[in-house]
Amino acid sequence: MTLTIDHLYIVIGLLLGAVGVMNLLDRSNPRRFTTALFWGLYATLYLAGERIAPAWIGALMIAMALLAGFGGVRAGKPSVLSDTARAASAARLGNRLFIPALLLPLVTVIGATVLRDVQIGGLPLLDPAHLTLASLGCGALVALLTACWLTRATPLQGVREARRLIDAMGWAVVLPHVLAVLGLLFSEAGVGKAVAHLTTSYIGLETRFVAAAVFCIGMALFTIVMGNGFAAFPVMAGGVGIPVLIGVFGANPAVMAAIGMFSAYCGTLMTPMAANFNIVPAALLELPDKNAVIRAQIPTALPLLVVNIFLLYFLMNR
Repeated sequence: MTLTIDHLYIVIGLLLGAVGVMNLLDRSNPRRFTTALFWGLYATLYLAGERIAPAWIGALMIAMALLAGFGGVRAGKPSVLSDTARAASAARLGNRLFIPALLLPLVTVIGATVLRDVQIGGLPLLDPAHLTLASLGCGALVALLTACWLTRATPLQGVREARRLIDAMGWAVVLPHVLAVLGLLFSEAGVGKAVAHLTTSYIGLETRFVAAAVFCIGMALFTIVMGNGFAAFPVMAGGVGIPVLIGVFGANPAVMAAIGMFSAYCGTLMTPMAANFNIVPAALLELPDKNAVIRAQIPTALPLLVVNIFLLYFLMNR
């Protein structure tokens, strides 16, 4: 039997469902019912997404947004090891604690390279259409089992720790998923064409430097709005990158795409919409200022964006 991406979706759905049940049973959570509903709805998307009509999927996403927006998703008090037990376990294991973390990328690389052509009973071992993701899923499971073996804990304790992390991140766990959908919606709605019309009508793109600056700054700004450089790229590539940089100035598509994405990452450093990069670390570190990570990154992001403009200007025809 081939390990497909659907099998991994089921595992993720079951984990999210367990998080919902644990929150439902946690009387210390002031919003345990709405929190459990939120994670239950998200689990449903993974467990039965392809069997649900698109309109109902949209309704589920709206319901989740309303639950999160009105403060319905809160963290409880997960049942985890005490600080004393954690310290004792860390002292006993020493550097072996890093083994599960190192196994995750190692198994992923092995699955995507060594095992890519392996077949059992005439069927591929890993889903060839999603080889890297299937390998990553295997790596996560191997890392979990190894961690349980090293720490003498049960997989249930791993689920409890997963619940602790998910509770700490809250609704931001869903944000990359939602932003990816937003990028598709922008593309389908023709936002790229609208950007092309606005830039060509109101900004003089006759000079190569101006076109490079508009493209890089636009990539950063759309990433700030959408929180995802991959969602911003089709908009700016369709609006400026392809028709102007490539069509008019003959830019190398590979150079345009690489520097454009690098410019988008400058926007990632400056936006709370990229919650998994900027807001979640502040929450996990319990920083008093939730925007502390963004404030620390802005002095790097802005000069780097300027550098990208000049890089694109000088290298686009290489």
